[in-house]
Amino acid sequence: MLIGAVEAGGTKFVCGLGNEKGEVLDRVSFPTENPEKTLARVIEYYRDKQVEALGIGSFGPINIDRSSPQYGHVTTTPKPGWVNYPVLSELKKSFDIPIGWDTDVNAAALGEATWGAAKGLDSCLYYTIGTGVGVGVFAEGRMVHGLVHPEGGHVLTRRHPDDTYEGKCPYHGDCLEGMAAGPALEARWKVKGSELPADHPAWEMEAFYIGQALVSAILLLSPKKIILGGGVMHQLQLFPLIREQVRANLKGYVATPALEIGGIDEYIVPPTLGDNAGLCGSIALGLRAYEEARQS
Repeated sequence: MLIGAVEAGGTKFVCGLGNEKGEVLDRVSFPTENPEKTLARVIEYYRDKQVEALGIGSFGPINIDRSSPQYGHVTTTPKPGWVNYPVLSELKKSFDIPIGWDTDVNAAALGEATWGAAKGLDSCLYYTIGTGVGVGVFAEGRMVHGLVHPEGGHVLTRRHPDDTYEGKCPYHGDCLEGMAAGPALEARWKVKGSELPADHPAWEMEAFYIGQALVSAILLLSPKKIILGGGVMHQLQLFPLIREQVRANLKGYVATPALEIGGIDEYIVPPTLGDNAGLCGSIALGLRAYEEARQS
């Protein structure tokens, strides 16, 4: 079975082909331009591929309420030209196949739950920490939707006692994204995070903010696995620092082997699917859309 997968990012689109095993068979990428030009490239890529379903994990915010006339739209994005753009309906004009639609981070969470670090579990969280911070929530075997979709990158944080940086987020200032995303690192330390040495105090501060957010998520959602991806998390020295912060903040209140020394190393982890997490997640979205269409 051939499934199309689109990882629709604010900077670039990745289009790929996969199968029901989650194997990526082909992929191309191109810059995200205006929606008409960008979707024209998506349509052209799949025109002769004979895919049986398509999954799209999109940058957001997006409308994921199937009862809404705006279902399938990108909504209040700062990306020029994309505000309230009907991505899903435009693609349906060219493809009469089942199409799955969700956020890029929900797709990544689904990919890791289906074939990656959370395989066999019925819940996990996927954080992407890079240009921004996004959180995908997979719980009780499905992606979590609600009033809109999870926006865990904007949870409020306590300030590190040594941090004088005001915060990068234009909406909330010192929320998690405002304090810990890549642009905040660069603005605070005046160089890109990738240029900072592994023993720089930036990483202890970074772990302070990320650890706070994970503790809130653990207390609220009790996920069975937490997966940390994105460009900032390529700094692997962050993982032990974050685990230490989580244990220090929880203070033993949540009694489970997963949060004990040793266990937490397998609880807070990098994505097994690596940079393919989003694309594999979109394959999983397409597969679910196909199966749902067959049952209806």
